[in-house]
Formats: sequence, C-alpha cells, structure tokens
Amino acid sequence: MDQADLIWKNGEFVPWDEAKVHVLSHGLHYGTGVFEGIRAYETDRGPAVFRLPEHLDRLHKSAGLYYLEIPYSAEELRAATKELIARNGLRSCYIRPLAFRGYGEMGLYAKTAPIDVIIATWPWGAYLGDESAGKGIRAKVSSWRRNSPGGAIPHAKASGSYLNSILAKTESANAGYDEAILLDERGFVSEGSGENIFVVREGEILTPPHTASILDGINRKSVIQIARDLGYTVVERDIARAELYLAEEVFLTGTAAEMVPVREIDDHAIGGPGEITRHIQAKFIDALHGRADEYLEWLDFVDVGSARITPAA
Repeated sequence: MDQADLIWKNGEFVPWDEAKVHVLSHGLHYGTGVFEGIRAYETDRGPAVFRLPEHLDRLHKSAGLYYLEIPYSAEELRAATKELIARNGLRSCYIRPLAFRGYGEMGLYAKTAPIDVIIATWPWGAYLGDESAGKGIRAKVSSWRRNSPGGAIPHAKASGSYLNSILAKTESANAGYDEAILLDERGFVSEGSGENIFVVREGEILTPPHTASILDGINRKSVIQIARDLGYTVVERDIARAELYLAEEVFLTGTAAEMVPVREIDDHAIGGPGEITRHIQAKFIDALHGRADEYLEWLDFVDVGSARITPAA
C-alpha cells in the first residue's frame, strides 16, 4: 500500500502512522462498521471526486441500518475529504471513509461505545490488474453464496459483511482466477466479490435486481444511466447461472475495479471484451476524467490552492 501524509480522524488531520485505534475497539472484534470506496481522478480542472455526495449518502444510510449514529454530517465529511486530498497532494487517489464502534464497551449490544470516523486517501491503481480493463478477466462462480437478507443486510456496505466476499475472493484466487461471482440464496446471479455484474444477451444489457442481494453500487447506477443514454436497453431481472456462459458479453463495475470486461467464466469463453462493453466503457472513462460534459455534475472538484500536488500514480 502506498502511504500518504495525512489521515482525517474524528475531525483532525493526523500523520498517517499516528492514525491508530485501541485493540479493544468494538469494530475490530465484531465488524461493527460501515465504509465506502470512492475514487478521485485527474482532470483538466484538477482532481475531481466521482459522485462523492452519493457515496457519503450511502455511508450514512448503511450506518443507520446498523444503528450507528455518525457524528458528522455528509457535508462535513465531503469538505474533509476534499481538504484531505489537497493536503496529501494527490491528483488521483482511492478514498476510504470508515465509521465504526470504537473503544469503550464490549459485548454485542454496546450502545455507549463511541463512533469513530476516519477518511484515508492514497494512490491505488487498477484493482484487478493493469490489463484488466483492456484484456478482461477470468472469473469463477463461487461455492459460497452471497449474504442472505434473512441473516444480514446486503444493501449496507458493512465491514463485517465482507467476510463473505473474502471467502469467495480467496477461493477464486486459489483456483487461479481473477475474481469470484456469487449467487444469491436462491441460486441466481448476485454480484462479484466487490463489483456489480452486467450480462449482454441478444443485444440487451441485463443486471441482477435489488432482490438478488446486491449492493446498490454507485458505478452500477452510473453505467446504467450511460448505457440508456447511449440507446441500450437495460433490464434489471434475475439471471440464471447458465446465462453467464451463454452471454455475448459480461462486465463488472465497482469503484475499485471501475469497469472491467469478463472474458471467461468457469472456463467457458465469453469471447473477450465486446462492442457494447467497449462503447459504454469509453463513455464511462470519459465521465470519470471530466471529458463528458453531460456527466460533469458527477464530479466534485478539489480546490488544491497552494497545496503540494504530486503526479498521479
């Protein structure tokens, strides 16, 4: 991991190596935390955070689902994020806000444990590899099922829930694949270990619905809008596992992964990045970097002022 100079912690900018928590913090023991993955991109107008208000709104909603009262408003976190990027001198970066129950009380019902909040930023390249966006990746349908709404809250981006993703990701990596695809409790396609999934069949773009235990991805929403603006039909419906193998194209979206084609699933060749994927991907990349005027509203520009700015990673 590439370090930056500062981390924002509970309202203060502290040196990276001094941003510490107590070993008896509640979130460390029970996973009682919520987080976001956000990216800032270099543009002609300087660094710009992609859909920052939407991410911070989801952070607060995730916290509410798990009865965590974040002591900072979305607007306060928005300002802190942008100032942190400027202070760290980053042109492009990954951004990790995290709110969690801290040190003060143990046990499952720990209402008096304080809610600690941090924001970290650091340079981070392509999550699934430098060639993933161009060449595509190999994926494996995991033996692990996606968290069921009967036992957790798939719509919340909660720390503890990601043990499920870690199991699937580890299984796929140990088997020699780049990523895992999870089915929901009913056996329908849900999502990747850290991405939403899209399937192209007979010219239509299919993606699993909210009832398939997906996380409501910010990039998912963005790609759906871009695809429809480009004239494609996007259908949210249940997708059978076999439809992955019968698809003309498959791609994944997520903040870390961005938009990545899938060229093979369970050793079934999908055929490489297709025309529809490429068309949407090109417009999506333009939107991220401020080159698509129709989507400039998605960008939150950082006023770097006289702050030190280092080259993008």
